[in-house]
Amino acid sequence: MSQVTTQPTVEQIWDWLDAVPDPEIPVISLVDLGIIRDVAWEGGTLVVTVTPTYSGCPATSVIAMDIETALRDRGIIDLNLKTQISPAWTTDWLSEKGRTRLEAYGIAPPQPAGGPEKCPHCGSKDVTRVSQFGSTPCKAHWRCQDCLEPFDYFKCI
Repeated sequence: MSQVTTQPTVEQIWDWLDAVPDPEIPVISLVDLGIIRDVAWEGGTLVVTVTPTYSGCPATSVIAMDIETALRDRGIIDLNLKTQISPAWTTDWLSEKGRTRLEAYGIAPPQPAGGPEKCPHCGSKDVTRVSQFGSTPCKAHWRCQDCLEPFDYFKCI
């Protein structure tokens, strides 16, 4: 690890953070998830503001550690991670790139109607909810009636 002698730009920091995967859904970055709210230099201290997906998210401490590790590995010494809970995170903050990656990974992205619009495997609209509870608290378990494949649906919040 080499110490940074000049401050990286805020844009460079955003690029670095865009490479940090969500620990529960590694196909999507923390930036695409929309939980990195702000990146700013305050004097010589880098301040990264994070809004958890919900207050009880079990991955919150891992996310903070992953952010810190990614930035410290690039020479950031003075770092302040701030948690901002208001306004509350919403699935509206997911980027289009993130939604596309979720679907390609087999997870139906959130929809305002409260359920997937189609199966992420075959594209069929004939889908049925199996359980409101999926592999993580932010997902529900669904099944396609055409290809018969189960899939997760990222709940709309």
